[in-house]
Amino acid sequence: MKETYIIGEIGQNHNGSVDLAKLIVELVARPIKEDMFGIYLKPMNAVKMTKRDLSEELTDSAMSMPYNSPNSFGKTYGEHRAFLELNEEQHYEVYHYAKSLGLDFIETLCAKKCLDMLKLFTPDKLKVASRDLTNLPLLAALAETKIPIILSTGMAGKKELDEALDVITRYHSDISILHCVSQYPTRPENLNLNTITYLKKHYGQYKIGFSDHTIGISAPVVAVGMGAEIIEKHITIDRRMKGTDQIGSLGPDGVNRMVRDIRYIEMSMGVEDIYIDKSVEASKIKLERSIATRRTIKAGETITEDDIHMLSPGDGFKWDQKDQVIGKVAKKEIRANEIIYKDDIA
Repeated sequence: MKETYIIGEIGQNHNGSVDLAKLIVELVARPIKEDMFGIYLKPMNAVKMTKRDLSEELTDSAMSMPYNSPNSFGKTYGEHRAFLELNEEQHYEVYHYAKSLGLDFIETLCAKKCLDMLKLFTPDKLKVASRDLTNLPLLAALAETKIPIILSTGMAGKKELDEALDVITRYHSDISILHCVSQYPTRPENLNLNTITYLKKHYGQYKIGFSDHTIGISAPVVAVGMGAEIIEKHITIDRRMKGTDQIGSLGPDGVNRMVRDIRYIEMSMGVEDIYIDKSVEASKIKLERSIATRRTIKAGETITEDDIHMLSPGDGFKWDQKDQVIGKVAKKEIRANEIIYKDDIA
């Protein structure tokens, strides 16, 4: 199985701090050590941030509304959003740090003006948030850069997805599509992971993945087993920190378990066949059953079917080989409840 491209989404979990954003980058880059097998598993592949143009976010009335919440960083929603917004130079600082640790860097750009940041650096990929899949002018501006694009379908049906693809493919076709449900957190009965199968069947010319907003790690791991090539998940240093998205994100332990299980799945899928793997040969000999004696058979006695049954280990005759045992003569005494071997009979 190809390696799953795992994206750790910082989103607004940096709480307006470059230093906190860089700590999350370190978490994303941390190798996963598996003590049982004594191996290191490859960490996440990429980190993602989001850049907004606050003049293009919400109506003036919505931005000026009081925002009374334990997770608020300002008196109004506009002040809250401004507190959480890192500037272009700060994004570049986090980008440079991520690249120094060997990670890809992905940006969600929420307005045309945000593309000014591309004068400072070029992200490895651009991500289109679910809410902007119908923002066709923005999609055209992003596609014109020729940077690979990842689409999230959290608020879209087939019509919206097809219209978005039509705009982007006028410029390039390096596109990935992530199944997503924009409910925070997503309830299990609303997740419909079979959409991944649908996307792979009907949009197989693109990479198909899963952007997860569920609690826990089971959904992304199952998604990989269903063929998702990309996984995106919100992460944080501490789920107890102030912030709307913190509680629904993965902390360090969750990151470790999710990446571990995804890398295990990659190694586990194998080929579409059934066979005896070399790794079970020792167990097969130790545990499988062979034809054995029910009673002590003296030298010269002829063995009948009433004289045999099946016992471990599995290094003797199998039941489908009983004709090679029944009717044969014991060359020497074979004690009761012992395996009958080829050299014992004639």
